[in-house]
Amino acid sequence: MAFFATLTNALPGAVAQGLIWGIMAIGVYITYKVLDVADLSVDGTMCTGGALCIVLMTQHGTNLWVALLAAFLAGLVAGAVTGVLHTFFGIPAILAGILTQLSLYSVNLRIMGGRANVAVNPDNYDLLVSLRDVKAAALDNPILVCAVITVVLIALLYWFFGTELGSSIRATGANPSMSRAQGIDVNRNKVIGLMISNGIVAVSSALYAQYQGFADINMGRGAIVIGLAAVIIGDVIFSRIFTNFALKLFGVSIGAIVYYIVIQIVLTLGLDSNDLKLFSAIVVAIFLAAPYWKGKYFPARPKLPAADEKGGEPRA
Repeated sequence: MAFFATLTNALPGAVAQGLIWGIMAIGVYITYKVLDVADLSVDGTMCTGGALCIVLMTQHGTNLWVALLAAFLAGLVAGAVTGVLHTFFGIPAILAGILTQLSLYSVNLRIMGGRANVAVNPDNYDLLVSLRDVKAAALDNPILVCAVITVVLIALLYWFFGTELGSSIRATGANPSMSRAQGIDVNRNKVIGLMISNGIVAVSSALYAQYQGFADINMGRGAIVIGLAAVIIGDVIFSRIFTNFALKLFGVSIGAIVYYIVIQIVLTLGLDSNDLKLFSAIVVAIFLAAPYWKGKYFPARPKLPAADEKGGEPRA
């Protein structure tokens, strides 16, 4: 009984974190699934947005919404750097992301004035989300706020990727060679896609920093693992149900919630928090292997040809 009581008490926090990281995972989905690019710069961007937002609010008195916009723009710049390194300098995408991530560590320290973390007091600032409101039955409950933000974000992305530019970005990820043959500027689309992805990640970072009450230099470490876990879990669970692009993004958000609920269950069972990264890697590995195991040991049965209406024989 004590286990279920503890778990029930911790579930609202797990759902709130899942929604915040689900926004980050949507950014990862754009590069991983839409562009088919492995972008590791998100580990750095996941700190940049939060650091900039908190510093602007606490040290410069910047309005909350302006600080969020600044975080988004910083993410766009980080994504552009990765994109330029990849397209203009010809550096493989995974290495370009690592270079950006590495440089962002120093940039993030500069933003925070050389300190490892910067705190924000919820009593002194009007925060959009806060950990202390996670169990409150109010409109400022972070679960409700993040759910609304997720819905709005998915609606905007669904609209954007239905436009001519968005469709060309999707075509670039699906078949770069054919897209190039059709006159699509593949390099430009990759840069734009990376910018959008990192901009979304930076907004998620800003929300997470507000939620936990501080920005930390290591808050983005391992972020790509959590993002991929959410994408993979959502894909494995909902791939047959969610075929629409918007629903796939929604599945990613649910995947992040499932991930954090699983993590919370394991922590409630008594797992040492020092082993959390190891457990996260195991969870991601299992979900990555699930489609392979399913195809190998449970292959789909071939569909029989439709019977002819008159003779009842299968059609040729």
